[in-house]
Amino acid sequence: MRLLHFFLAHHDEILQASAEHLWLVVISMLLAIVIGVPLGIAVTRRPWLSKPILGSANVAETIPSLALFGFLLPVPWLGARADRLAIVALAMYALLPIIRNTVAGIQGVDASVRDAARAMGMTGRQVLLRVELPLSLPVLLAGIRVATVWTVGIATIAAAIGAGGLGEFIFRGLAMVDNRVILEGAIPAAILALAADVGFGLLEHRLRHPQ
Repeated sequence: MRLLHFFLAHHDEILQASAEHLWLVVISMLLAIVIGVPLGIAVTRRPWLSKPILGSANVAETIPSLALFGFLLPVPWLGARADRLAIVALAMYALLPIIRNTVAGIQGVDASVRDAARAMGMTGRQVLLRVELPLSLPVLLAGIRVATVWTVGIATIAAAIGAGGLGEFIFRGLAMVDNRVILEGAIPAAILALAADVGFGLLEHRLRHPQ
């Protein structure tokens, strides 16, 4: 009960931080999709690109978030604003599942479907846009779902470099040794992650089982 009163007393701050957090996640995910999907397509067209592209994404995934922020800080233009730096770092973390699932989705398309499309006179570009990508969309969406849930959690670390978001409450609560303040950031972040997971899950189910 005390926790609920504490939340109600600080609801304006929580809403503002949640909006900042959501903005960081949405922009970084859009950036990751714009970069990751074409990279996944490139791997399916040029298999020799698999090791450098997936290897680089794997390496980025293993770097601790605070260390990655530190590595990017000296980069010109990028390090000038904390939100830019956070968005790029979050997008880098989101790339791996998006690239992997793009590759898996396209490679999972039945070869006979491709052959039929080519027999109808479709070009390679048309086969990709009209056949492969639509059929691989549920698998691709599953990758975006995983990446989004990860990004919501990792975005809390962005507060360490002054990028805002719900992590501000977590770091403030740690400094004050106050669990209520920590929960002000942790609970809304968990709700955002669950909402993203459920939302993408329903969309993925609808695409896999159209009525």
